[in-house]
Amino acid sequence: AFAMADGAAQAERLLERHRTDNGALPETVAVVLWGTDNLKTEGGPIAQVLRLIGAEPRHDSYGRLCGARLIPLERLGRPRIDVMVSLSGIFRDLLPLQTKLLAEAALLAAEAEEPAEMNFVRKHALAFQAQHGGSLADAALRVFSNADGAYGANVNLMVDNGTWQDEDELAEAYMRRKGHAYGVDGRPRRQDAVMQHMLSTVDATYQNLDSVELGVTTVSHYFDSLGGISRAVRRAKGGAEASVYIGDQTRGAGTVRSLSEQVALESRTRALNPKWYEGMLAHGYEGVRQIEEHVTNTMGWSATTGQVSPWVYQHLAQTYMLDPEMRARLAEL
Repeated sequence: AFAMADGAAQAERLLERHRTDNGALPETVAVVLWGTDNLKTEGGPIAQVLRLIGAEPRHDSYGRLCGARLIPLERLGRPRIDVMVSLSGIFRDLLPLQTKLLAEAALLAAEAEEPAEMNFVRKHALAFQAQHGGSLADAALRVFSNADGAYGANVNLMVDNGTWQDEDELAEAYMRRKGHAYGVDGRPRRQDAVMQHMLSTVDATYQNLDSVELGVTTVSHYFDSLGGISRAVRRAKGGAEASVYIGDQTRGAGTVRSLSEQVALESRTRALNPKWYEGMLAHGYEGVRQIEEHVTNTMGWSATTGQVSPWVYQHLAQTYMLDPEMRARLAEL
């Protein structure tokens, strides 16, 4: 119950930020869900996805979670937002019931006989069906992840190893690894056409951040998943950019930042902050590795979204490479 209340507030914050930036509600939001984050928050991000769609959990007579049901449009007070969900491999492994719950919410929305302008899930599902045929159940597939036993999009490995020449290769890697759709039966199937159609409708991509210990430039998994899907969206839309948002839930009620704002904040507080980098260098070679990782992860966001401000790189260069004394310390360690 708490997750549903908190998720509803988070969903409205995201929609309000998008409306402020773009002057309208998004028709489709691509949301990245991680298993560990949902365990820590009792399912807050899952609830956020349900609220965007305009759905809620359904319980059996014993009070156990058994599926989804739609919130009536009168109570919702806005259109149903279409949500493309990208699950981590850990989420898929740990939360199979919740995976089916999200798939059922999308299917119910697609089946609801409501006006297209009030139900973007149905609007996009019918458009796909008109173009490709097939069942409405297939057209309403919205939950994507890896094949069983596979993890990650490998976008981070490609950036880390420098094994790419063109940003579209990163998009291709993401789609190849994350193109398995999970329906109400919970079984994965390759659904490239549905995925491609969904990516072309996305107006914003989004992921929650719920730990003060980790940021989007601290570990490469963030740009692997959120960056990967953002690059895939850009390719599907013929080069048009979608907004990229981070929901920072680490303090108070939380806030929604653009990716550019989040990277700037983390660069100021970590990589460009003497308290942080002096603390790192006190740890010797491991500290140097942490600094290098932060810079590489920042570059990963540039590769996948192109939304890192140029001043970030100018200051990183001045702090580490163009300062002879600092360069000598790094080399020595």
